[in-house]
Amino acid sequence: MEPGPDGPAAPGPAAIREGWFRETCSLWPGQALSLQVEQLLHHQRSRYQDILVFRRPVTSLGPLPALHPVSLRWGPAFRAVLFGGEGAGVCADPTRSAPRVSPGHVRAGTPSPTPAPSQRACLPILATCHLQYSPLEPLGSKSYGNVLVLDGVIQCTERDEFSYQEMIANLPLCSHPNPRKVLIIGGGDGGVLREVVKHSSLESVVQCEIDEDVIQVSKKFLPGMAIGYSSSKLTLHVGDGFEFMKQNQDAFDVIITDSSDPMGPAESLFKESYYQLMKTALKEDGILCCQGECQWLHLDLIKEMRQFCKSLFPVVDYAYCTIPTYPSGQIGFMLCSKNPNTNFREPVQQLTQKQVEQMQLKYYNSAVHQAAFVLPEFARKALNDVS
Repeated sequence: MEPGPDGPAAPGPAAIREGWFRETCSLWPGQALSLQVEQLLHHQRSRYQDILVFRRPVTSLGPLPALHPVSLRWGPAFRAVLFGGEGAGVCADPTRSAPRVSPGHVRAGTPSPTPAPSQRACLPILATCHLQYSPLEPLGSKSYGNVLVLDGVIQCTERDEFSYQEMIANLPLCSHPNPRKVLIIGGGDGGVLREVVKHSSLESVVQCEIDEDVIQVSKKFLPGMAIGYSSSKLTLHVGDGFEFMKQNQDAFDVIITDSSDPMGPAESLFKESYYQLMKTALKEDGILCCQGECQWLHLDLIKEMRQFCKSLFPVVDYAYCTIPTYPSGQIGFMLCSKNPNTNFREPVQQLTQKQVEQMQLKYYNSAVHQAAFVLPEFARKALNDVS
């Protein structure tokens, strides 16, 4: 039985099946997420979307009272899930259908003829709601801490977020001789900002995040990442990064785009027109670094991006890092420079061990910087063939 608008929760919503919530997606073929639900606390269909509230089983992280049950602001477009549990891993549902939850766990699997490594995980659910731009899903996990999910895809976990955040920030910043003015597009969880403000040369940083809900949820559930929002060097612009860059040309030493994957609102951030816009917003010797997808899953897309980047910039390179909770365990970075003398593979700012410790880096150092550009042969050959 479906509840009416603002009506009472229907007993046992269709999304809950035998203790499991299930999400599937063709974007990561062969990979899946399972989430166990301990107790259904609330189910309501508001004027815009379906709301589910669940209680998570107690984990070794101890009580997290802020995660029991949570109310998030509604928007007209998407649903969000708030949950926690024993691990992490998720697939997006491109149809954005209602979440399928079984009592106790959310479970995802992608039936697909495309061969790919299969991954599974379990996390108990706390709540779901819809947000204006992306479904937000902060998770509390025994193994991975809190986990943020947008549009059904994991964006970060407290256990391993540092590898991605440190690399997407420090690869470009340490490749620029004097990065004083930085622009961040996206990155609402605050991780990139946290790393950027560690650099002593920084005078100012502007962050453009279109979805304020991501920022607020991250401040509440990912305080270790969102700490950078307290920096006096930050100017936060909640709005469209495209429009902001059109109004700010020849303005930044470094632009970092921390986007979600190329579907829905983020799809345009992987197009040539976006890179052209970043080029005009960069200073004469400016550098950009963008989330560059996974060489195991999206090599054709990476080749396409590299090709149009080479038509725009004199120096283009591709690097990657390992991160357990991203599809296939790694993620890449597309780096471009307007300065023809830039060599991304040899950082102009070599960090000493003392600097690494002072910056509290857990993944990045100068040796890792150099190693990040050493690709497996299949990827090296494919990308070197790009003219």
